Amino acid sequence: MPKTVDELLAEAAIKDVHIRYCRANDRRDEELMRSCFHPDAVIELHEPLDVEAFIALGRSILGQFTVTWHNTGNQLVEVEGDLAWAEHYTTSSHRIAADELGPERDFVASGRYIDRMERRDGEWRIAKRIMLLDFSRTDPVAPSPPGLGGRGGARDRSDPSYAMRLRG
Repeated sequence: MPKTVDELLAEAAIKDVHIRYCRANDRRDEELMRSCFHPDAVIELHEPLDVEAFIALGRSILGQFTVTWHNTGNQLVEVEGDLAWAEHYTTSSHRIAADELGPERDFVASGRYIDRMERRDGEWRIAKRIMLLDFSRTDPVAPSPPGLGGRGGARDRSDPSYAMRLRG
């Protein structure tokens, strides 16, 4: 059955929430992270967490990496009024600095986020999220070829993407 314009707009808004979530992780932007969840949301990782506990856990975990990079693939969204179900496939890369456990390496995780979305006061946010790790691997980092590389990003609001954003 064809989707209505309202369903397509809701789907786009829901996908946008997930993309903002990925950006919040990579830029370690806690304000942006909070904007993805309703205040009473539940996030199931190893155990159910509220939004503030989840952000605190992320602060601790993400602080272990020199870079993170979340990439979203397939996104399936089913909308029914002010409720929706969504499944987002994500591959995330996490750069680990050389330490006593080994040389510089990348931890790559492939998983899915299963969301119950709710539209409250006209705004879609996550009400419940289940995070699934389908598989992962750790790869050693090889030196970059000469001449490649260049300017890197930042894991906070000093990242060039914040300065380039259009302001209304």
